Amino acid sequence: MTTFQRSPARDRGVAVLLIIATLAITLVDAVTGPQLHFALFMGIAPLIGALRCTYRWTAAVAAVYLLCQLLIQLRLVPEWSVASKAVGVFGAVLVAVFALVLCRTRLDREALYARTRMVADAVQREMLRELPLRAGPLEAYGFYVSAQEGARVGGDIYEAVETPHGLRLVIGDVQGKGMPAIGAGHEVLASFREAAQYKDTLEAVAERMEQALCRYNARSAERGGQERFVTALLLEVRGEDRANVLSCGHIPYYLVRNGQITERTDGEGGLPLGLGGLTGEARQSVAVEPVADDWIVLCTDGVTEARGADGEFYPLAGRLARWTHLEPAELARTLRADLERFTGGELKDDATVLIVRRRPHTAPRPDADATARAPQDQLSMARAAAA
Repeated sequence: MTTFQRSPARDRGVAVLLIIATLAITLVDAVTGPQLHFALFMGIAPLIGALRCTYRWTAAVAAVYLLCQLLIQLRLVPEWSVASKAVGVFGAVLVAVFALVLCRTRLDREALYARTRMVADAVQREMLRELPLRAGPLEAYGFYVSAQEGARVGGDIYEAVETPHGLRLVIGDVQGKGMPAIGAGHEVLASFREAAQYKDTLEAVAERMEQALCRYNARSAERGGQERFVTALLLEVRGEDRANVLSCGHIPYYLVRNGQITERTDGEGGLPLGLGGLTGEARQSVAVEPVADDWIVLCTDGVTEARGADGEFYPLAGRLARWTHLEPAELARTLRADLERFTGGELKDDATVLIVRRRPHTAPRPDADATARAPQDQLSMARAAAA
């Protein structure tokens, strides 16, 4: 059984149209006489059915085609010799059988593709968690669109984790596309998840990510592959008013405070991961002072460098300024729809947006407070009665 998603109504509609066309042309041949035989060219109908329809509907089209050819060969061309008619019937049978074999082969390939894609989707979901992300009081809404057709993930990475050293978040962009970029991104992301739990500083986390990527590049070079680098932005939040940012060659992020948009270049200047050995200089994080109601918007250059039909870049800052009143989830949906409209659905690079904020505090429910106080009130009453 295939899990490839098809439309039964569409398959049925194509098959019915092919059957009607075959019958109509055969009727025209019967009316016009033996001079013209347009139905001889209708061998294309079963072949179209084999490429577009289910096996059952392809068989129906092939059967109608075969019956029409038998009618033509046996009744409409009396002047033909028996040998010519036999050849015509044999050719029609071959066309019908070939259409059925072609349809079965196509459906088997679709089923194999569906199973392969199902496995790939499961692996890719393990690599990148579904948005929104939540880590402690932080929540990150957004979207990720892979430029590679049929892929759920590509060369962009992101993650948010709660660690003993605070809440840590990363967004990154792997140089290149395809499976090599996915492999490099997986190495960097796995090293971040591990190092974020045990390393006390963002600098140490970035160093472990650098080492993991260098090992991956060494293995890739041994196989004749291309070495990769990764731009990344790391964010760490400790408490209510302490945060650090470290940029590894990544593009700036945007701060949304009191409805105002500010492009921030905190920590800018560090080399991308994989290129740190070129200068030997250590990367340095920068301390920032967050406010409780701040939002930050992180993205990859697949968003800021997306081009419209006129060649202009996508104006992310201007769009954010227009929609600061939206909640994060709605803002993410609006940005994604607008980006697709702007580019006409033709992204040239993977595009990721993360909208990060502290989760709004919710007041405790009165009934929950009353339930919590009830045992204490009963204890107090019991003591009073004993006294």
